[in-house]
Amino acid sequence: MNAEADATLSVLAQLSSLVDCQRAEGYACITARAEHGASSVEIPQPQFAILLQGRKQVRTAQQTLEFAPGDLFLINRRCRIDVVNIPDPHSGLYLTAIVPLCPEVLAAARALWSEPLPESGPALARLRLAEHAAALLQWRQALQHGHYVEARLALATLVVAFCRRGHGSLLIAPEPGLGDRIRDLVAAQPERDWQSRDFESHLGISGATLRRRLAGEQLSVRGLVADARLAHAMQLLYTTRLPLKTVAARAGYRSLGSFNKRFSARYGLEPAAIGNS
Repeated sequence: MNAEADATLSVLAQLSSLVDCQRAEGYACITARAEHGASSVEIPQPQFAILLQGRKQVRTAQQTLEFAPGDLFLINRRCRIDVVNIPDPHSGLYLTAIVPLCPEVLAAARALWSEPLPESGPALARLRLAEHAAALLQWRQALQHGHYVEARLALATLVVAFCRRGHGSLLIAPEPGLGDRIRDLVAAQPERDWQSRDFESHLGISGATLRRRLAGEQLSVRGLVADARLAHAMQLLYTTRLPLKTVAARAGYRSLGSFNKRFSARYGLEPAAIGNS
């Protein structure tokens, strides 16, 4: 085993403590004990994943990538992906830490960047954990001490480093489309009984304008509400051990049967297949 491999194992061991860190916030540890895949998963914002155990396969219309411990999985912008998560054959566990790059972190990185923007880069990228170990460990240490300002600064440093490697789209503040704005509203309150008039009020537009603009994006209010609710359900299934009935209720579904049917149709797997409940 070479020095880089030894260093990577050491960093992975230290980052694995995030799973049990009671004071940490701003990320999610995802676990699964059975191999499973999901189609057309909505990723609403830039983020990166630290593969701790197991493997991940990801595909879009333009890219196909595979990740293992020692890799960082970077998503530069909002997109949809097909994904397969595969537990480690020895431990029987799939484990990854998902770190969303919040608007405050991205704004700090933009303020630090004083040069011409680099290339925007592809939507997905595989990076080497060892190249970013120092900033990742600074982030982890700040979280464990509850120093959230320092944690965000460490993430901003990471964003700058990612941009140095050609992922400049992280520094471009996107203008969300109407569909994205509606998804974000629903994501904040997925259990609410959302109606078209609620979006008209929030967005300050008429019903006719709402329908016309959504038609231009080939979207509908009903479909957007379902997208946001099911995405919230998937997050709960990955990051909690709540019973399926509770997950369904928190995602805005009164019937477990209806939830199971819609989730399966949307992602191509049953909610119970994720294996955490």
